Amino acid sequence: MKNYIALLLITIGYCSYAQTIVKQDVVIKQMVNEVSDKNIETIVRKLVSFKTRHTLSDTTSKTEGIGAARNWIKSEYEKYAAASGGRMTVQFDSFLQPVTSRIDKATILKNVLAILKGTDPTDTRVYIISGHYDSRINNIMEANSVEPGAVDDASGTAVSMELARVMSKHAFPATIIFMAVAGEEQGLNGSTHVANRAKDEHWNVDAMLNNDIVGNTHGMENNLKDNTHVRVFSEGVPSTDLPVRGDSLATRRANTGIISLVGNGGENDSPSRQLARYVKETAERYVEHLDVKLIYRRDRFLRGGDHVPFLQNGFTAVRFTEMNEDFTRQHQNIRKENGIDYGDLPDFADYQYIQKVGRMNLSVLANLALAPAQPQNVVVLTSALTNKTSLKWDAPIGKKPAAYYILMRETTSPYWEKKFYIADTQATLEYSKDNYFFAVQAVDADGHESLPVFPKPAR
Repeated sequence: MKNYIALLLITIGYCSYAQTIVKQDVVIKQMVNEVSDKNIETIVRKLVSFKTRHTLSDTTSKTEGIGAARNWIKSEYEKYAAASGGRMTVQFDSFLQPVTSRIDKATILKNVLAILKGTDPTDTRVYIISGHYDSRINNIMEANSVEPGAVDDASGTAVSMELARVMSKHAFPATIIFMAVAGEEQGLNGSTHVANRAKDEHWNVDAMLNNDIVGNTHGMENNLKDNTHVRVFSEGVPSTDLPVRGDSLATRRANTGIISLVGNGGENDSPSRQLARYVKETAERYVEHLDVKLIYRRDRFLRGGDHVPFLQNGFTAVRFTEMNEDFTRQHQNIRKENGIDYGDLPDFADYQYIQKVGRMNLSVLANLALAPAQPQNVVVLTSALTNKTSLKWDAPIGKKPAAYYILMRETTSPYWEKKFYIADTQATLEYSKDNYFFAVQAVDADGHESLPVFPKPAR
């Protein structure tokens, strides 16, 4: 079929290489504008006021320790739920964490989940946004010192909570879960429990957004001040595709076909990379003076985050982190040495920057939760030698899309460069499949787009 219209992405704004579609959803834009830096600052300072939120700190006090913090987070979520018309419910996700190298006694941990149930009973998709509410200082096992954790990670927790406040008043076909997890500093304990639960209970997690250290705009070592960039970390070859001990690459390819994209150019087109590109395009459409930097790594060196357990369970996930981290703040005892202040204190956070990060998250979550699901069984036909490209796919499960986009880019380009509007579930383009990369996404009549799907080769 040649039933398509070539649609070039429009380049606008301060970032000359960013492709941005100028059409905005009015309701999403209103939600984006409602995200408040004042509310975010209030949340961060309240979390800091508990003195310590160390995973092993006090759970009985009403004013100090991780127990008081999680009870307050839950009570705030419940306030937001009251405005949801019964769509949002709040729960502790409790579990017994056994002894590890960073947990010296079996401990009950509690994640806090605010679940905004989708309105379409046939739509099983789940979108998750998370920050971790525990904190630490130099000694990872010190539970009862002053451990403010303003940026790491009250900032990410505040993003999750503020978005719950704003989005609870709106309805979405798909389900959105706003999480605050514990045990991140002790070994990703809380997120691991949720990710395992999601797999065991067959949650259809379409995307997971992890916000961790998203509140600082000053890099101490290089003295850089930057409130216009945010990093999105995404893995290449999926964690579930990596060979395990005694398992060869050739065997996995032959027996499962899991890594059939590797060698065909798919190394940079994992589901998480597609999500990262989606974040960049969508966020820069809605948030002024924000440039999303795609970082082609699962995480930073020597570090890990709460998106990792989701990746390891086969879900699509990315991590958001500020552009230039200030390591005099992270995991530091509060002190002053050689004229330098140490400690993750709230006075050093940039709340208007956290607001931008929150708006970025909201624009992505809202568009995804309103869009049709991803197209199914997307393939590029390789049965003939030709300088054209033929693709076909099946309609997504659930909501019927108005149409589809075929995305195209140079093999050396990090961003999708052209879009072709397709009314059918197959198309032939006058471009060589050997010279370009392609993907397919579903779109509804209002322009809400699903995540792109990279095609597998098929004869």
